[in-house]
Amino acid sequence: MTIEGPRRSVQSDCAKRVIDVVAAAVLLALLAPVIATVALLVAVGLGRPVLFRQCRIGRHGAPFELVKFRTMRPPDPRHGLVDDADRLTPLANWLRSTSLDELPTLWNVLRGDMSLVGPRPLLPAYLPRYSPRQARRHEVRPGVTGLAQVRGRNGLSWETKFDLDVAYVDTRCLKLDLSILAGTVRTVLRREGISAAGVATAPEFLGSPVGATASPDTVLPGHRTVVTPQQGGLR
Repeated sequence: MTIEGPRRSVQSDCAKRVIDVVAAAVLLALLAPVIATVALLVAVGLGRPVLFRQCRIGRHGAPFELVKFRTMRPPDPRHGLVDDADRLTPLANWLRSTSLDELPTLWNVLRGDMSLVGPRPLLPAYLPRYSPRQARRHEVRPGVTGLAQVRGRNGLSWETKFDLDVAYVDTRCLKLDLSILAGTVRTVLRREGISAAGVATAPEFLGSPVGATASPDTVLPGHRTVVTPQQGGLR
């Protein structure tokens, strides 16, 4: 018997959720010493709070509180701490380049706010700035990593990132998730795409110009589908 597309997607998403819960629980247990060490480094190097919490948008546009390790000093114009570059320390740059600051987001995965793989969660302020097609990125849970993160990360334009997000929504499957996870390891080891050109992190998304499109190489092989003060940049 042939399973229809929508039903297949529901079953696939349920299986994906089970994998997310098991993997997040195992990783949190195995990486507990690493998480404790990073927490200590942040407490010593940047002070408290150790964790950075911020409202982000999840599946179906529902807000949730994202948790990461703090990598920026508070804005302080009197001491020259104004933009992202000023507020980043060598420790913070190292945490961001190795993605160790993302470890606490495994808790978001366990809670059901996020998935291991999916479009990266962005700010509520971006919601009215999306085109209808770009807004489709919220049809799935946001991810710790995603297709855009292995195709260039912050080195990509917003339009290209969103096209890749929608491509993931339309073609998601276990095989693609495993490929993205493997690609994430390579990207982190090579420390690629940590920041956009000319900025310390990533520029704010202000909306796409009318008629803006991503480059043709955002198409997935074998598919027709193209794909408040904050803690600097969004990844």
